[in-house]
Amino acid sequence: MDMQLAIFVKDMRKEHGLTQEDLAAKAGVGLRFVRELEQGKQTLRMDKVNQVLMLFGHEVGAKEMKNEE
Repeated sequence: MDMQLAIFVKDMRKEHGLTQEDLAAKAGVGLRFVRELEQGKQTLRMDKVNQVLMLFGHEVGAKEMKNEE
């Protein structure tokens, strides 16, 4: 996962006054998943990532890549 996503989730969780346990319970995912997400684990299930992001009004989507020539 992109570290920006990990930082975003952690910042939003803190901004909403949630612990990792609270976030896991509200999103319907496991605590381990939340910890791995916030640590930037490279392989995570996108459906679960979106379950977490939905709490903050966001979702993962495709983004056009720019050429760096």
